[in-house]
Amino acid sequence: MSEILNTHNASLLLSAANKSHYPQDDLPEVALAGRSNVGKSSFINTLLGRKNLARTSGKPGKTQLLNFYNIDDKLRFVDVPGYGYAKVSKADRAKWGKMIEEYLTSRDNLRAVVSLVDFRHDPSADDVQMYDFLKYYDIPVILVATKADKVPRGKWNKHEAAVKKKLNFDKLDQFIIFSSVDRTGLDASWDAILECL
Repeated sequence: MSEILNTHNASLLLSAANKSHYPQDDLPEVALAGRSNVGKSSFINTLLGRKNLARTSGKPGKTQLLNFYNIDDKLRFVDVPGYGYAKVSKADRAKWGKMIEEYLTSRDNLRAVVSLVDFRHDPSADDVQMYDFLKYYDIPVILVATKADKVPRGKWNKHEAAVKKKLNFDKLDQFIIFSSVDRTGLDASWDAILECL
């Protein structure tokens, strides 16, 4: 991994609310989508070997813009606002939905979306909707099941089967079991991301 990208050379480039704010170049981008408390920031920090580049928050629903992270001037991660957070007003939710949709459907730089789900639970209706949306628009998906350290290994197969069934998972997509605590799935995640580039 490190021979291709210097992951330590990573920084938050900008936060965008709409198209006019996106970076204007042709650097490939990988977006990260998931529910508010699925562990998206921890995933970004683990992949980049940083403690708090992406700020993890006790308050879900904190990311309200598209956050563009520059990685070694070769790749960008785009953190999209977490969905499914109850305390956000309907109007805000609709606004975020529009912002996310505009980015996902119109961005030429986008190579793939890392769709994160919580490995401990069945995917939510929002998770299913996100996965269906990505499949509908033919956007490459890497499905990452987070918080694997909280599921006993003996139950991994059962949980994986449940997640795939609920999502009607396409077996051509990558499925990665991940933990930011013990770094399970770290290499697999990078391999999947680099493959999409």
